[in-house]
Amino acid sequence: MDRRSFLRTSTVGGAAAAASTLAAPAIAQGRITWRMVTTWPRNFPGLGVGAQRLADRITAASDGQLTVEVFSAGEMVPALQSLDAVIDGTAEMSHGAAYYWQNKSTALSFFTGVPFGMTSRELTAWVRYLGGQELWDEVYDQFGVQGFLSGDTGTQTGGWFKNELTSLADIQGMRFRTPGLGGQVWQRMGASVTNMAGGEIFQALQSGALDAAEFVGPYNDLALGFYQVCQHYYTSSFNEPGLATEIVVDKAKYQALPANLQAIVKDVAQAEYDQVASDFYANDPRALRTLVEDHGVILHSEFPDDIMQAAADAAKEVLGGVINSDDDLTSRVGQSFLDAVRLLRTRTEGTDQVFTTARSRFMDYSDL
Repeated sequence: MDRRSFLRTSTVGGAAAAASTLAAPAIAQGRITWRMVTTWPRNFPGLGVGAQRLADRITAASDGQLTVEVFSAGEMVPALQSLDAVIDGTAEMSHGAAYYWQNKSTALSFFTGVPFGMTSRELTAWVRYLGGQELWDEVYDQFGVQGFLSGDTGTQTGGWFKNELTSLADIQGMRFRTPGLGGQVWQRMGASVTNMAGGEIFQALQSGALDAAEFVGPYNDLALGFYQVCQHYYTSSFNEPGLATEIVVDKAKYQALPANLQAIVKDVAQAEYDQVASDFYANDPRALRTLVEDHGVILHSEFPDDIMQAAADAAKEVLGGVINSDDDLTSRVGQSFLDAVRLLRTRTEGTDQVFTTARSRFMDYSDL
C-alpha cells in the first residue's frame, strides 16, 4: 500500500466515522455501546486494523450486547490524547501504547517496550504469570482505568536516517522521533528527541523538522512512506525489543459489565495480542523486500559498536534511575521487571537463541 492511497483511505474512513454520533454511550434493551479512541490512523496496517478487528470481535462475541465503535486518531481526540479521553469520560476505551503516557507515570513504559529489555514472549510471561498485570493495575488505578495487552509488533527496527551512521559523533544534535525510555537513551547519547503520532512523522521528516525517526518496522513504515525521505534503514535495534500495545478501559464501567462481557473484553484483547503478532511477523519480511527491491532502501543490520555500547551504558543509567525512584510504585514496577528479565533471559538466550544460531549456521533452506 503506498502512502497516498493509505492516507486517502484513512481520510474517507475518518470522515465516515466522524459523521457518527459522539453522544453518550447508548444503552437500550440491555445493549451497551462503547466508544474506543485510538492512537492510529484508520486502516493503518497491523495496528489500526488490529484495533478495528478487536472492536469487531468484542461486538460479535457478545452478539451485539456490547458494541464497540472505533474512532481513529484525530476523529474524536488527537492521537496522543486517547488515554485522557478515557480518564475524563469522553470515551470508554482507548487503543494505544502505554509508554505514550510516561508523563503520567514513568512506570507505564515497562508495559510497552524497554531498551535492551524484554522480548515479546518475555513481556507476556511477566505480565501474565510473574506479577506484571497486578502492578500495571496499581498504576492505572490512580487514574480510574485498567489496561490489557492488545497487540505485539515484535522487535522493532532501529529507524530511518537521511545519512548513514558511522559513529556516535553522527548522533550529536540529531533531531530524532522516538518515544518512551528508549527516547531517554537516545537523548543521553546526544540526540534531540521528540515524540509524535505516527501519522505526523512523514511531514516532519519531509519539512526538515526531523533528521531521523523510528516508528515500528517495515510493515508500517512502508505504508507511511518514510523511504521517500530517508534511504538508510537500520533493521535491528536495542530500542524496543518486544513492543506491546494496550487497550485501556474505564475501570468503573468495565466492572459494571456483566461477568460474561468482562471476560469477552479481556479474552479478545489477549487473542488480538497474538493475532497482531502473527500479522507483523508475516508482513514485515514482505514489506522489507518491497522497500529494498522497489524503492532502493539501503539496509543496515545493526548500529556501529560505539553507538550500541553508548546505548547500553545510557540504558543502565535510565533504568537505574527508574528502579531507584522516590515513587514507591514506580520503583516496585521497575524492580519486578528487572527480576523477571533476569529470569526469563535464561530461557531466551539459553534455548531459543542457541537454536536460531544453530539454524543459521547449519541449515540452508535455499538449496531444498
